Amino acid sequence: MSEDDLPPLSDVQHEIMTVVWDRGKCSAADVWKVLEQRRGVSRNTVHTLLVRLEDKGWLTRTVADGGVLFSAAVSRSATQQQCVRRLIDTVFDGSAEGLVLALLNQGTVSAEESARIRELIKQAKGKKT
Repeated sequence: MSEDDLPPLSDVQHEIMTVVWDRGKCSAADVWKVLEQRRGVSRNTVHTLLVRLEDKGWLTRTVADGGVLFSAAVSRSATQQQCVRRLIDTVFDGSAEGLVLALLNQGTVSAEESARIRELIKQAKGKKT
């Protein structure tokens, strides 16, 4: 199953995936400790969400030393690309230019980011010629 076939992540599911991406392999207790520090969440809720993410294809599990460890089945970058593609398709009618214009018009792009973006565009042009 490719990342394009996976259902979109909810906000809390994305938060869990971020913990897993940051740690590599982790137990339900590891994820719970991180989320519990951010906001009150029960250990059972975290475990249920991890199992659901596994069932949906976002996570895989391995058994090590009698414990269960979860790891991402899809990379963070592939997920980001999928989210951006869905955003462009649904909000900007398929126009990447529309997304860029929205970012620029909001003034949320710093001068440093703007310089890096210009360099990336220059590199992308070089690859296509």
